[in-house]
Amino acid sequence: MNYLLNKTILITGGTGSFGSSFVKEIIKKKYGIKKIIIFSRDELKQFELQKKLNIKSNILRFFLGDIRDKSRLTYAFKGVDIVVHAAALKQVPAAEYNPLEFVKTNVLGSQNVIEACIDSNVKKVIALSTDKAVSPLNLYGATKLCADKLFVSANNITGNQNISFAVVRYGNVLGSRGSILNEFAKQNKKKQNFKITDMKMTRFNILMDEAINLVLWSIQNLKGGEIVIPKLNSFWIKDLAIALNKKAKFTVIGTRPGEKIHEELMSIADSQNVYQLKDKYLLISNQLIKNHYKNTTLKKLNKNFSYNSLENNFLTVKELKSIIKKNFNYLID
Repeated sequence: MNYLLNKTILITGGTGSFGSSFVKEIIKKKYGIKKIIIFSRDELKQFELQKKLNIKSNILRFFLGDIRDKSRLTYAFKGVDIVVHAAALKQVPAAEYNPLEFVKTNVLGSQNVIEACIDSNVKKVIALSTDKAVSPLNLYGATKLCADKLFVSANNITGNQNISFAVVRYGNVLGSRGSILNEFAKQNKKKQNFKITDMKMTRFNILMDEAINLVLWSIQNLKGGEIVIPKLNSFWIKDLAIALNKKAKFTVIGTRPGEKIHEELMSIADSQNVYQLKDKYLLISNQLIKNHYKNTTLKKLNKNFSYNSLENNFLTVKELKSIIKKNFNYLID
C-alpha cells in the first residue's frame, strides 16, 4: 500500500454510506496515511461519525461545506493528494420532482470539484458513478452520466499538471443506508407483506467491502480517463425477500417515477471501447490506449453486448441467504 503512504485523502460526501465505510476501512488497515479529510454539508452526521470512529488522532479532519461552493472546495483541497468524490443527491423519485437541485449538485457541483482539484494541485481524483448513468431513464441517472463525462474529459484540460481523473461505476450497495435489503428487513420484523414495485425486477449485487476495494484498486492503478466497472452477479428482488423469509408474501405497489425494472452497467455502444480484466471491465478511449496502455496486455472485449442485470449470472436464494447471514446477521429476525 505504498501508494497511500504519507498521502492526504479527502472524501466528498464523507458521511454517507460509502464515505463513512471507506474512512473506517483505511483507518483500520493502517496504510500510513498522513491525513483523512471528510467533506460534507451535514454537521450532525459529522458529529455522529466522529463519535463512531472515536479516534484520538490528528489524522482525521472534518470540513463542513457543499460541493456547490467552489471557493470552499478550493480551500478544503489545499495540500490534498487524492480526492474520492462520493457526494451526490441520489434518490430517484426526489430527482423527478426536484430536477434542478440534482443538476446543481450532481453536475455543477462535480464541475466545481474538478476545477478546485486542478486549482489546488490534487494528484488523483476518483469519482463514484452508478448503473443508473447508463442509458438513463431517470433524471438522477442523467445527471450522473453528465458527471461521468465531465470527469473523463477533465483529463483534457490539465495541461502539464500531474493530475488524473477517473470514474468507478457500480450498482446499489447491498445493506447501505436506504437499500432494499434494509427496507425488507424492517417489513419482515413487523410481519408485513414485502412491498415490491415489480415481481420481475432485478439488480446487480455488490457489497460495501467490494466497493471500497474497487476504489482502492482504482487509486493505485487508473491512469486517468477510465471508467472501471466490476463484474457482478445479479439477483431477483423477490428472491432477496424470500432469503429473509421463505414464506414471503408480496404487495406489488408499482414502479416509482424514473425507476427501471433492470439496471445496466454498460450499454452496447459502451462495449465497443471496453477492455477486460479478470474481475472488472475498463471503458477507455482509443486515445487513452495510445497514451497509457500501448504496451500492456489488455484484452479488448470482442463482442457488442449490454451488461445488464437481467442477462447476467444470478445469485440463488440460498446464496443470498448466505450473504445476508455472513454480512448482515443483525437484520435477521
